[in-house]
Amino acid sequence: MCNLSIIEQLPKIIDDGQVEAERILKRSYVEAFTHKEKIIPECSYNYDWLNQFYQGDNLLAIEKLLKSDYRSKLDLIYIDPPFLTNAKYKAKIVVNDGENKYTLEQFAYSDVWKDGLLSYLQMLYIRLYLMRELLSARGSIYIHLDYRTVHYVKILMDQIFGEENFLNEIIWSYKSGGVSKRYYSRKHDTILVYTRGKDYIFNPQLEKSYNRGLKPYRFKGVKEYEDKLGWYTLVNLKDVWQIDMVGRTAKERVDYATQKPERLLERIILTSSDEDSIVADFFAGSGTTGIVAERLNRRWILADNGDLSGAIINKRLVKNRSLPFINYKFPDKAMSGGKLSVKNIEIVNDKKGIHALNIELDKYKIDISKINIKDKFKDKVKYILQKKPLALIDFIGIDTDYNGYIPVFNWQNYRNNGKPIIKSNIRIKDIDFKESRKIYIKYIDIFGNENFNIYQINNERVVLCQED
Repeated sequence: MCNLSIIEQLPKIIDDGQVEAERILKRSYVEAFTHKEKIIPECSYNYDWLNQFYQGDNLLAIEKLLKSDYRSKLDLIYIDPPFLTNAKYKAKIVVNDGENKYTLEQFAYSDVWKDGLLSYLQMLYIRLYLMRELLSARGSIYIHLDYRTVHYVKILMDQIFGEENFLNEIIWSYKSGGVSKRYYSRKHDTILVYTRGKDYIFNPQLEKSYNRGLKPYRFKGVKEYEDKLGWYTLVNLKDVWQIDMVGRTAKERVDYATQKPERLLERIILTSSDEDSIVADFFAGSGTTGIVAERLNRRWILADNGDLSGAIINKRLVKNRSLPFINYKFPDKAMSGGKLSVKNIEIVNDKKGIHALNIELDKYKIDISKINIKDKFKDKVKYILQKKPLALIDFIGIDTDYNGYIPVFNWQNYRNNGKPIIKSNIRIKDIDFKESRKIYIKYIDIFGNENFNIYQINNERVVLCQED
């Protein structure tokens, strides 16, 4: 075990990180994301750009982008990496079988590091070094941290980006539960902002500045406003931001442990990017960066290695009717789930002669021993599997004309509060069915595990030709 302090080890972290990052930049790229899918929430949309979501190691996603002509192309990178909390995070999942609700807890991700701060900084340095190569000449990077590591990461960032390119230390202040009698309550995070160079995008945002005594100043040439609190002027945004966390009843809440509020990302994206800029988040979590970038007419790239994160992001983007995006993933992530059986699948014609595909889902089976939940929840899952197994399906996407290479999901269905169970009878109209046409059905369960079935049309009969 090394007896050197972390300060003494910083030069080695930097030297070793540079060597590894340069090795990655120089080596021949071997495709890791061999499974690709296109998801089109709005199937009538004509597109010339596909947003991108990488499910897998973000280091490999960054390398792929660097070697796919994205070097110096990103105007904004926001990352919210682990905080070195030494905690394992869980997610609560509510399952509704039509009669009863069951609350389960599932492992979401781990923020435990084998060698503590040393291995944490080693991980982060290589990625930050390579992210710099993705930033455009006008680009900026925002690193979201807290008191545990921010001072160490700033040293790394000064070395990678240059002290002269340090722009701001933003304090995000919020209200949350929990107080202490031993220290001041910790109610803020820190966001470090660096630019690639001196000619960076910066669109100043305005905020309210309340007058002393909340009364009008009536200064000549100063425009004043009044709200229910009192009189104020509009000034350029300061570096301390008071923004509420995502509350339990908030409409945007997706029950992801470290979900960040859309208002926070909105300020960052509006300030440091322009419409049509490419915005990236390589620790995407619940996908807030992509959701806000989409709303503000930016292009986006997301990456995250968590199964639960992948399920939440895919469903959230579809629910928000996002523009088409391509989902890159490791093969094991595409085939990690149980088995969905179909009772019947057929082609029908209505009275007007319009073709439709009718699908009747049957059951879902999964090996409970492979689900990352505690034993006390497994009995509940067993009961649901026996009584209403489709209640465990969270998302379904269907490609009605699968080309054998990249499935394109024009039709999607997902579980939500108003529709707690995926409908078992699916009808897709206006389909021009042809002989030997393949149908690809992808499904994701509530634990983030996914799988797919492929069917083929033969003489207007549909037969199962692949099930993984």
